[in-house]
Amino acid sequence: GVIYNDSITVLQFILVLIIWTLLVLILKFSKEHNRYIKLLVDGRPLTLIKDGNIRVEECLKNGISANDLMFKLRSNGIYKIDNVKRAILEQNGQLTLIEFGEENVKYPLIVDGQVNLDVLEVIDKNAEWVESQILEQGYNKIGEIYLGEYISGELKLYGYND
Repeated sequence: GVIYNDSITVLQFILVLIIWTLLVLILKFSKEHNRYIKLLVDGRPLTLIKDGNIRVEECLKNGISANDLMFKLRSNGIYKIDNVKRAILEQNGQLTLIEFGEENVKYPLIVDGQVNLDVLEVIDKNAEWVESQILEQGYNKIGEIYLGEYISGELKLYGYND
């Protein structure tokens, strides 16, 4: 028999493998070409701390205990929540921290043609500023931007056609 079950034939096993492979490929293709499916499958970053205040409801809704949150903060060298301007839990479980008084945001402002509104708020800018920067750097619209990093007060853009 195949693997550990004598009632499954080799043909049935191969058919299951083909179906599983097709499902994985369809999902991968869908994620690459539809941002809503990507958001559904991969999720989105979560803001756990904003302006020194823990967003308890967001933590509880996503199964993050106070102990887990404090462990992640301590492992990043943070021992006082009041020092944290933003704590963002990434899709892979890593915690991105932005402390008060920190000049450089460690998070991209534009990703795949979409502005991250949380980062925009952290750097104290607005949508009009982003649009003016895009036009100033020779792009016509935000959809042309693959990645935009805000570093030392400047927005560095990388377009899809660069």
